[in-house]
Amino acid sequence: MNPSRPYLIRGLHEWLIDNDLTPHIAVDAFVKGVMVPEQFISDGQIVLNISPSAVVGLAIDDHAVSFSARFGGMPMNVYVPMSAVLAIYARETGAGMGFGQEPGAELYASDDYDPEPPEPEQPKKAARPSLKVVK
Repeated sequence: MNPSRPYLIRGLHEWLIDNDLTPHIAVDAFVKGVMVPEQFISDGQIVLNISPSAVVGLAIDDHAVSFSARFGGMPMNVYVPMSAVLAIYARETGAGMGFGQEPGAELYASDDYDPEPPEPEQPKKAARPSLKVVK
């Protein structure tokens, strides 16, 4: 049987967006394969805003939550294996769900499953603006 966590996260994310709430996920930053901005980790966890206005290319598939976002002005690709997602909830109300260990989740936490996180994007240098004289 497939783990329910990916389905619940997708459904709750959609429900929070439909109700004009801001979805956040709490992440165990020390799970193998997690790629998050280390400077924002506190007590081994990080909370990430996954609203459409905060991220680009959000993908919630059966194995991970991934997206691109800016942290302190620096772009970063974020990759969170499903086993690292501790909760999804609304910033405004706290409505949502926390996750414990569930049957079938061992698949994602085992040594047999080793996801390939996406290659990090190299930050692009901003081109200096230039002016041209038009006559």
